Amino acid sequence: MFKRILIANRGEIAVRIIRACQELDIETVAVYSEADANALHVRLADMAVNVGPADATESYLNKDAILRAARETHADAIHPGYGFLSEDADFAEQVTNAGITWIGPMPETIRLVGDKDIARASIAPSGIPMAKGSEPLTDNEEALKVAEEVGYPVILKPVSGGGGKGMCVARDENDLKNILTLLVDITKTKYYFEHYIERSRHIEVQIVADNYGEVLHLGERECSLQRRNQKLLEESPSIALTQDMRDRVGHLAVKAAKSVHYSNIGTVEFLLDLSNNEFYFMEINPRIQVEHGITEAVTGIDLVRTQIRIAAGEALEITQSDVKFAGHAIECRINAEDPENNFMPCPGQISFLHEPSGPRVRFDSGVTAGLSIEPYYDSMIAKIIVHGRTRGDAIKIMERALKEFRIDGVKTTVSLHKNILKDTYFRTGNIDTQFIKKRIDVYEAAPKDTKDMNEEELANTISESMYLA
Repeated sequence: MFKRILIANRGEIAVRIIRACQELDIETVAVYSEADANALHVRLADMAVNVGPADATESYLNKDAILRAARETHADAIHPGYGFLSEDADFAEQVTNAGITWIGPMPETIRLVGDKDIARASIAPSGIPMAKGSEPLTDNEEALKVAEEVGYPVILKPVSGGGGKGMCVARDENDLKNILTLLVDITKTKYYFEHYIERSRHIEVQIVADNYGEVLHLGERECSLQRRNQKLLEESPSIALTQDMRDRVGHLAVKAAKSVHYSNIGTVEFLLDLSNNEFYFMEINPRIQVEHGITEAVTGIDLVRTQIRIAAGEALEITQSDVKFAGHAIECRINAEDPENNFMPCPGQISFLHEPSGPRVRFDSGVTAGLSIEPYYDSMIAKIIVHGRTRGDAIKIMERALKEFRIDGVKTTVSLHKNILKDTYFRTGNIDTQFIKKRIDVYEAAPKDTKDMNEEELANTISESMYLA
């Protein structure tokens, strides 16, 4: 086992990794920018190294500075967390070439699955269903022709990158022309098309694979509640899946992982077409996911400790039949954003913070009262994770946790989550990937409580919801 691990990240995921290392009796090295000198992950780590200015390109994305910090502190391994350098195959290769262990998939695997076009081509021979797609586009004229072949609506996706960034949906040729005008030159960022499935749910499967060929799945997560392709709330298991569907998508995920010789942990993402209940492969994320905590809740398996053990050369001690699922878990991502002002980021100093707690509530965060939310980094400041006996039980626990959560000094998305949890269609599980887009106006316009509505207002609210019926 490792003696010392450097964590090439910040915020809640850095804190999460530090806690796992403490439980494994492993020393930790935090890296930090000048803006994060007093951050929680810096305070909790055994050692800390300043790697540059506030700008992430000069600190958390500064490969030379991070490698230098690892060498100077004699770290045995580097854990990249998520975001930043976690999917940078070249950096992973630099780390391994320096004689330091990379806690994640092999560099060649990251390179393979990091390019969505190459990943689709690699997995296609296995027979896993995929939405019709295209090769990377070379110019705007070709894009218009290829879109017709793929079939509208189409979604224009960057070949590299994740987190839903840079994606655009075109429902007809005029839409696409407008998008291409805004992009100016699609050759600067490689894009490709996929046929866009209008009524779908975003289902992802957690996989875990050791270095000896054993690959397991740890069930699915429902990630359909998104804004601009960015996840807001996740849950496990998905209420949309029957046991047969669950077994089917788990099998597909394992098959996809084996087809690229995957090791360590990762996530295979699918779209569930609600018109035919078929799963279509989207991508593989070669890292820990933000929402890993809900899988930990329903399986009892610590994914970060599992990552570390696999990287240290340990074989999996369980088989697929050993994986058991219990109850229902929900995660709400708390962002420093104003949902009433087009989700504008709200940096500032936290003057007061009370964390929700109590039975079956987990609060993952990298902030404390007195610290500032900086404008340089992602706006997510915390995750509230709850675990109930049933989905209804989990919803009630989450409502209690959100009510208990108090933060002053910055605006957050807590009010949005409260509205989602009250929503009749969410409560019945009648959701899809368009849910937030079509419900947000209702949340903003509706009275705080439906009991305060007159008959006409209530009828209008129901009418606006019928797209889900």
